Amino acid sequence: MPARLVVSLSGLTDARPDALATARALAVDLDVRGVPLTQLVQPASPAGPPSAELLDWIGERGDAIALHGYDHSPDPALRGGVGRKGEFSGLPRHEAGLRLTAARRALTGLGLATDVFAAPRWLVSPGTVDAVRHQGFRVCLDEAGAHLFDDAAFLRARALGFRLEAALEGEARKRAEAWRCRVLRTEALRIARRAGVVRIGVRAKDLRRPGRVAAVLETVDAVLAEGAWPTTYGALPTTPATRTA
Repeated sequence: MPARLVVSLSGLTDARPDALATARALAVDLDVRGVPLTQLVQPASPAGPPSAELLDWIGERGDAIALHGYDHSPDPALRGGVGRKGEFSGLPRHEAGLRLTAARRALTGLGLATDVFAAPRWLVSPGTVDAVRHQGFRVCLDEAGAHLFDDAAFLRARALGFRLEAALEGEARKRAEAWRCRVLRTEALRIARRAGVVRIGVRAKDLRRPGRVAAVLETVDAVLAEGAWPTTYGALPTTPATRTA
């Protein structure tokens, strides 16, 4: 089986109003390359639900949808700023189930539906995985890969993106940014050449940096040149090599 390529976009719910224009441009560039986009949708936030303009755009495009948590409030079990906080990173099954129920109800209220769950920050507790399975989702995505419940399998596929941020200025910031872009391309090509699943996660805040957008498109081109098959999270198949007990 050839390598597979999945590109996702998140964070538009809380993004600045001008983010939608850059998101549209990225989507067009991916369309030209024949690469579908998976939209990670957060149905609620302190600022309110997604804008009508954003929902209209998602509906017009008909992109694949993944439920991206509920409102991204930090896991209450992580206190004192220790570790990376994620909405579903440490919840037991019962609490995760309650938040999932609220999230699905909110998503339905927006006129959207999906059977794919993408954990905020790609961090998910074992209890959340159980709750996601119990609620009938087909796929649960975390940092290391995809739980494919229909196949009782775990597909190993590390999430790639620009998640490291540092308080740098001037030349130091430019060097760090160039390094991040090189790492994205290098890691994606390594996975593609091993016939793995290349997962590129783009956030709305990345769209504010033209260098990151260019790096994503250059990486996509390089992975496609290796013969990768563009797909979405909902359409990820599994192979015997990826099955786990």
